[in-house]
Amino acid sequence: MTYDGSKRPAWDAYFLAMAMIASTRSTCVRRRVGAVIVAEKRILATGYNGSPAGTSHCTDIGCLRQRLGTPSGERHEICRGSHAEMNAVTQAAASGTSINGCEIYVTHEPCSICSKLLINSGCGRILYMNPYPDELSRTLRAEAGLASEIFEDPGEVKRVLEAAVS
Repeated sequence: MTYDGSKRPAWDAYFLAMAMIASTRSTCVRRRVGAVIVAEKRILATGYNGSPAGTSHCTDIGCLRQRLGTPSGERHEICRGSHAEMNAVTQAAASGTSINGCEIYVTHEPCSICSKLLINSGCGRILYMNPYPDELSRTLRAEAGLASEIFEDPGEVKRVLEAAVS
């Protein structure tokens, strides 16, 4: 179903729109990413990419990956920020909320580190809008049988967001 402003949006578009809103809190200077963890159509946790609590934000001190010219999809370990998926999973864990069997809606395809985290936490499905250049991530998810797909109509998410502010 395409959202035309007179009908309720499909669940996938609705939760991806929420992930887009979560991404607005990002403190990453390279890419704003948001994530929403859902079980049985209920939001369990949200996350966005940024520096750990109590540490300096990249928006304030700059980006090491950018200074080193590190391409997307490489050397995740030198990023001071936590990814949106990591922050959503840790938010759920901090409140004692199980995410086993959940769905996660993410603005960008998870990297290999986040894919390992989602596999081991029992996530049942990943839906994302933007591909990310990390082939290992795709291999691991396929091998583990973690359903992962790109959302085919990002325009629908945009229409949901536009309707929310009109």
